[in-house]
Parts: sequence; structure tokens; C-alpha cells
Amino acid sequence: MIRKYVLLSAMMFVQFLMLPVWFVPILPYVQSLEGGSSWVLWCGLVMGFGTFASPLVGMFADRFLNAERVLALCNFAGAAILAVAFFVRSPAVLFVLLLLAMCFYMPTWSLTAAVGMAHLPREKFPRIRVFGTLGWVASGVFSYAGAKWFGVQDFDSTPWIFAAGSFASVVGALLALVLPPTPPSAKGEPMSVVDALGLRALVLFRRREFCVFAVLLLLAMVPFQWYNVYCAAYLKESGFKFLTITLNLGQVGEIGFMLLVPRIVSKWGYKAALTIGLCALAFRNAAFAASSGLGFAAGDFCGILIHGLIFGLLIVGSQMYIDDNAPKELRNQAQGLVNLLTAGLGVFVSNGIFDAILAPRADGSRAWTFAYLVAFSVAVLAAVLSTALHAKARPEEG
Repeated sequence: MIRKYVLLSAMMFVQFLMLPVWFVPILPYVQSLEGGSSWVLWCGLVMGFGTFASPLVGMFADRFLNAERVLALCNFAGAAILAVAFFVRSPAVLFVLLLLAMCFYMPTWSLTAAVGMAHLPREKFPRIRVFGTLGWVASGVFSYAGAKWFGVQDFDSTPWIFAAGSFASVVGALLALVLPPTPPSAKGEPMSVVDALGLRALVLFRRREFCVFAVLLLLAMVPFQWYNVYCAAYLKESGFKFLTITLNLGQVGEIGFMLLVPRIVSKWGYKAALTIGLCALAFRNAAFAASSGLGFAAGDFCGILIHGLIFGLLIVGSQMYIDDNAPKELRNQAQGLVNLLTAGLGVFVSNGIFDAILAPRADGSRAWTFAYLVAFSVAVLAAVLSTALHAKARPEEG
């Protein structure tokens, strides 16, 4: 059991280390390329596009190949693509490469969740998921080491972010090969076109409770995902340096918050956990609005540090909810469906709204305060709806 805990914790650590080293600073990097301004929005959307592959990849893990083997293949493919991206200076070609990289990377979030909960009780899942947070924090080492030890000044704005991501992906792929076996639970069962496309998990929408959960989660992603995409740009315009390290303060706080998730869920249930997460989301955007509009400098750090509570309750809580409610033979696909809602559709809706709000003015500035007020309003609306809808739910719906 100890060996299993160590391997699963290492899986989480490396899997969540390999993304932020290149994706967190991607928008400022693309902006620095010749002709990059017109590709900033598209490169910010690659995460959303990539999640559309999650249900399909989940189907392979449910029916054909061990989940840990699928994870290894995804990581090897991502490593190769990022290695090519290191040499590319065309923003259009870079967009295509990053899109392909995300099509292999984003399904790994649902795969690691499914693998982890296949070998541990779901209430213990946050104990290994917290190592993903540590991995995210550790990704800042690449930025520091590049600047201090290898003379790569302003590391976050150079192609070396892709080299670091490629290296970490190879390590993740090799690690996946020694994970505890997680065989496909629906292997050999009859398949339809729906199964082949990885869409069987859509049957969950027949349940009223899941429909409410999905709508609230998607609404929450409007303010949640634009933080992931735009916060680095906001901090850079606000004069911050070492963007990855600054944003990783949120992951430092997440280490403690993550361990609270199972306690909150066990004591109050998934519905209350969702509402608390939405209230924290509203607080974060109020803090950023105060910092941007009123010069309340501490607001930026408040907004960053509370990220862990928001992520833990909305994202990890959702993964636990799915594992608790989806049929066993559909759990990989169901995790992929939630990944599609949160990091896919959520990114598109969020970027569609905030890209219009944040269009540069004539002087080059952007309406950050107004954008944060909009995000605050959406989070408050979602929290109110969550409270009202769950109050009306029948007692047996839990």
C-alpha cells in the first residue's frame, strides 16, 4: 500500500508540474513573437480545444487499454510536440503545435483522477492530489534555475519553457509505465457509435441532480477559467516579475486547502462544497477588482492565495462527485466529460466574454477592473443559484 501511495503521489506531482512551466506564461510569450498579437486569443484557447479529446481518450481507457498505459502514451506524444515547439517562431504554427499538445495533455487530468480513485477510496484521493499542487508549485524552479543557473534571462518569455515542458512530460511518461495496473472495466463489451466517440457518459444528463451540477459548474468556469488564462497578463501589466512563481503562491495555499476538501464533503456534502467554492470565487474577483480599481495592493495576493480553496472544491470536488455517481464502466469517460465542462466549454465561454471586455484601448490599456467586477457578478449569481436550486432539491437527492 505504501508503494502504491508513493507511485500515485509521484504521478500527480509530475503530471501537474509539466503544464504550468509553459502554459502559465504562454500569452506573454506569444505576444512577444512577430505577429503574435493576433494569435494571443487562439493560443489561450488551446486548453479548451484540448479537452474535447478527453471523453474519447477516456473511452480507450474504459474499453481497450490500461489507463496508466494510455497516460504514458499521452505524455510521450506531448513531449515530442513540445520539443518541436521549442524551434518554432511562427505564432500560427505554434498554435497548431500547442493545440496538438493539449489534445494529448488535457485528457491526463481525468486519467490521473480515474487511476487514483481506482486504487484508493475516493475520500482519500485529495491526499495524493495535493502532490499535484506541489508539482505545480515546483514548476517555478524551471524559471528560477533558467535565470540564475543557466543565464536564460526572463526565462518565462523564451522558448525554453517548451524544452522544460518536454523534459517533464518524458519523466511523466516513464513514471506512468510503473504505476499500479488499471485495466479497462468495460473491455469486450459491445460498442456503438456513441461508445466509439466516447460519449456514453452523456447518459448522466438523464438525472436532474447531474444537470443542476453541470449547469452550475459551467457557470462557475466563466470567472474561474479566465483567471487561469489572463492572470499572468494582468500581473505583468501590474509590474510583477517571475510570473509563474507569483501565481504559484495560489498553489502553496492549495496544499492546505486540498486536505480540507474531503472533510467539507463528508460533513456537508457535495452541494454545500460547490456553494462554498462559488463564494470563494466571488471573493477572489472582488479582491482583484479592489486591487485594480482602488489600488488595494494586497488584493492581488488575496485573490491568488484563495485559489486553492476554489480549485479544491470546484474541480477536485467535482472529480470525487463523478467517481461517486458514475457507473464503474463509464468512470474514465465521465471524468473526461467533467474535464470537458470545466477546462473545455468553460474556457470557450470565459474567453469569449473576457476577450471582448479586455480588448486593448487606444492607449494600450485594458479594462481590468470592469472585467473583475463582471467575474464577481457571475460568481455571485452562481452561488445564489446553487443555494436556491439545492434548497429546492428533494431530500433523497442528497
